[in-house]
Amino acid sequence: MSESGEWIRIRGARTHNLQALSLDLPRNALTVITGPSGSGKSSLAFDTLFAEGRRRYLETLRGDKRAIFQQLQRPDVDAIEGLPPVICVSQTTTQTRARSMLATVTEIHDHLRLLWARFGTPHCPICTLPIHKLTLAEIIRATLAQAGRKIFVLAPLVQNQPGDHKQHFQHIRTSGFLRARVDGVLMEIRDTPKIDPKIPHTIELIVDRLVVKPTIEERLRESLTTAIQHSGGRVIITDIETGDWHDDVYSTKYACAACGTTVRDLEPRDFSFNNPHGACPRCTGFGKIWDIDPSRLPADSPPDDEIDLALLSGAVLCPDCGGARLNAEARAVHFANKGLHEVTALSVDAAADFFAHVETIAHKARALLLTEIARRLRFLQQVGLGYLTLDRSAPTLSGGEAQRARLATHLGGGLLGVCYILDEPTLGLHPRDTQRLIEALRALQARGNTMIVVEHDESVIRQADWLVDIGPGAGRHGGRLLSCGPVAFIPSPLRGRGAGGEGAALPSVVARTPDRGTAGATGDLRSGSVARSGDRATTNGELVVHGARHHNLKNITVAFPIAHWTCLTGVSGSGKSSLARDVLASAVRQHLGLVAPTPGAHDHIDGLDQIDKILEVDQKPIGKTPRSNPASYTGLFDEIRTLFAATKLAKIRGYKANRFSFNAKGGRCEECQGQGTQRVELAMMPDLRVPCPACQGRRFNPATLQVRYRGLSIADVLDMPIENALVFFANVPMLQKGLQALDEVGLGYLALGQPSNTLSGGEAQRVKLAAELAKTSTGKTLYIFDEPTTGLHVTDIARLLRVFRRLTAAGNTVVVIEHHPGVIAACDWVIDLGPEAGYAGGEIVFAGPPGELAACARSITGRYVQALG
Repeated sequence: MSESGEWIRIRGARTHNLQALSLDLPRNALTVITGPSGSGKSSLAFDTLFAEGRRRYLETLRGDKRAIFQQLQRPDVDAIEGLPPVICVSQTTTQTRARSMLATVTEIHDHLRLLWARFGTPHCPICTLPIHKLTLAEIIRATLAQAGRKIFVLAPLVQNQPGDHKQHFQHIRTSGFLRARVDGVLMEIRDTPKIDPKIPHTIELIVDRLVVKPTIEERLRESLTTAIQHSGGRVIITDIETGDWHDDVYSTKYACAACGTTVRDLEPRDFSFNNPHGACPRCTGFGKIWDIDPSRLPADSPPDDEIDLALLSGAVLCPDCGGARLNAEARAVHFANKGLHEVTALSVDAAADFFAHVETIAHKARALLLTEIARRLRFLQQVGLGYLTLDRSAPTLSGGEAQRARLATHLGGGLLGVCYILDEPTLGLHPRDTQRLIEALRALQARGNTMIVVEHDESVIRQADWLVDIGPGAGRHGGRLLSCGPVAFIPSPLRGRGAGGEGAALPSVVARTPDRGTAGATGDLRSGSVARSGDRATTNGELVVHGARHHNLKNITVAFPIAHWTCLTGVSGSGKSSLARDVLASAVRQHLGLVAPTPGAHDHIDGLDQIDKILEVDQKPIGKTPRSNPASYTGLFDEIRTLFAATKLAKIRGYKANRFSFNAKGGRCEECQGQGTQRVELAMMPDLRVPCPACQGRRFNPATLQVRYRGLSIADVLDMPIENALVFFANVPMLQKGLQALDEVGLGYLALGQPSNTLSGGEAQRVKLAAELAKTSTGKTLYIFDEPTTGLHVTDIARLLRVFRRLTAAGNTVVVIEHHPGVIAACDWVIDLGPEAGYAGGEIVFAGPPGELAACARSITGRYVQALG
C-alpha cells in the first residue's frame, strides 16, 4: 500500500450525476478517465478535482477578495486529500482576441520579439540598405586606424530636401562655424548662400579638419562629439579634396547612410502588433481591413447592374503591410536575413528548421534566446502542431489545436509538482501523431507532475498507468465507478467477453464492454446497423472542385458524390479544412448569395445547382455569454416561455412570454442581468465567474419563479436534463421534435439551460446538428462536419453515424472531416489528402470506397483503417 502522500484520495464525490464515488488516484502518474459521453468524467475531473484545487488556491489570495471567493460553491464531495496545485487544460473553445495567433498564445512571440530587438539588423524602410549604429569609441577607433589621412569632420544637417534652408545657414553662423559642404561643394557661410529652393539640397557643417595620427585622439573626440550633437547622431569623415568625395558615414543612432532615414532604438514592443509602436497604422495590427473585395463580384454580372455592397465587402489583406501586421520599420529589421513577420509566416516545422540552421556565435544572451525558441517549437511539434503556421489566427484554431497549443506552453513552462487535468488532448489529432502526444504527457509527468486525462483514444488508454472507467450510461444512468486501477489489471467486466485474460488487447475491451450494452460497437461503425447508401456509381451527380490551390493544396481536382457521405481524411495539416471549408463551403455560400469569406483559390466547381442550402457544423461556441444554451439555440426556449405565459398565475399578473426570458428586463435577475453568475476580474489570472448572490444562479427574480408549469418554475425546467424533458413535455408536440433531435445526437444528459460557455467543442457541434435536424429538410443540403466524433466515447459514435445515414437517405450530401478509423470505415466515399502535412501535403493520395483505402501504400490513414481488421 502506498503512503498517503503518494495518492489523491477522493471520498464521496456527488458532483452532478456522480454516485458518491470514492477512489484513489496515484500522484506522479498518467491517469486516464474514460466512459460514455455524459457519464460523469468531466464532473469528476473538472467540476470536482479542478474546482477544489482552484478554490484552495483562491483562498490563499488577499483578504479583500476572499469574501467574493466564498461565493464559489465547494464541490459536492466529502473529502479530497493529497491534491497538488491544479492546472486545467480544457478543450472548451474559448473566445480569443482577434489579434492573437499561435505564436502569441504559446509565448514564442515574446522570445522572437526580444531576439529581433536585441540582435536584429535594421534596414532602411525606404531604400532597404542595412542600418548600423556605433558608439563614439568605435567611431574614434575606426578613424584612428587610417593614420596619415587628411580629413574633414562633417555634421549632416539637411539631406536631399528642397527649400532655401536659411535657418540652417543661420544655425551654422550662430554656432561659430564658417564653412559647410553644400551639394558637394565647399562654401563659406559668412552670408546666406543663394540656392534654388525648388530643388533638393544636402547641407553638411564642417566641424574640423585634421590629419589622422595618434596624438589627435582627444581633439578628434571633441570634434566628433560636436558633430553628433549638431546632426542628431550622424557624422561624416571625408578626405580633404575637391574632387570626388570619399565619405565614411557613421551614426550613433540607427540612420540610413543613403537617405538619412532614422530608426529609433529597437525595443521588443516595436515588434508587437498589439502595441502602437509596432502595429501597422493602416490595419492597427490585424493584418486585414474591411473593404470591397472584387473577387466577390459575380462573373456574369452586367456592368450597370446594381449590387449590394454588403455582399461585396469583406476582410482583405491590408495594402500597407500585406498581412504582416507590423509597421514598415519593424518589417525592415532582419535576423538571419529574415523579418519577424516572415518567420511567423512559416509553419512550426519550417521555423524549427530555420532556427536549427542559424549561425551560432559566442554570445550568451543570443544563444539562450535561440535555445528557448527552439525548445518551444519542439514542444509544438511534439503535440502534433508542426503543420500550423506561427501566425495562424488563434480564433481559427479548433478546440483540439487550442488545447494542444496550451499544453505545449505548459511543457515550456517548467512547473514541477502540479496536477495537470486535460480534456481529450487527442482531439483532432491523426492516429499517427498520437504517440508523440503521449511522449509529451510523459515528459510533463517525468518532472514530478501528476497527469489526469479525460480520454477515449485507445492508444492513450493502453499506455496509461491508471484507468478510471465511469458509466455505464449518461446522466442519471451514469456516475458509477465501473473500474479503477492499473490498466494491466483492470477487472474482467471492463475487458469484455472473450478477452482472454490479462494480456488481452484493449481495443476489444473498449468496444465491447457488456455493462454499456455496446457489444459489437466497433463492428457497428463498419457494417450492420450503419448501412451504406449504396455504390457511388448509382448517384445522380457530384460536386466537383477543379484546380484547388488554396494554402497547401496542389492544384487538385476532386469529386464529392451527391446524396452520399464522404469522409475527408489525412494527417493533421494535410489540407482537409482548406479544401472542405475554405474552398468548397465558401464557394457554395457565395453561389447561394450568402455572406461568406472569399473562397480559397480554385478554378471552378461543377454541380452547385444540386445544392440549395449549406450547414457547416464546427466546434465554435454556440454563444458568447452564459445566456446562450441548447434550449435557446434550438428555439425550444421560445415555446417553453409561451407555455409559462399561458399559465393561470401568469395571466392574472399579465406576464407575457418575454417575462420568462433572461435576456429581457422584467423577469430576469437584474443583479446578474440573467446570466446567473457574476464576473470577478483577477490580476494576472483569467476572469472568474461566481454564482450571483441575489438569485443563487437561478437567473430570474422571485416573482417570475413563483409561476409554475406542472409544478416547476422556469429555472427548474432549464435545469432539467433533455432526456427528462422528453418525458415532461411528452404532450407538447411543438417541443418534441427539437428534444428528440438533441437526444438523437447523444445530448440527452445535458440540461436544457446549460450555459454555452461550459459546453465542449463536440457538444456545441452536436447542438448545432440537432438544431438543423429539427427543421424540415430540403433534401439538397450540403452538411460539412469538422471532427464530429469529438468528445464521443466509442459507444456513442454509432448513434451519430445513423444520423448521417438519415441525412443522406433524404438526399442530402454529407462531408465529414475525420480521423477516427472506425468512422472512416463506415462511410460511402473517402478522399484522403497528404501524404504529409503542410508543404508535403495537399495532394490526393486516395479517392474511392473505404474498403480499398487500406490497399493504398501511400496512405497513412489507410494503415490505421486496416488495423481495424
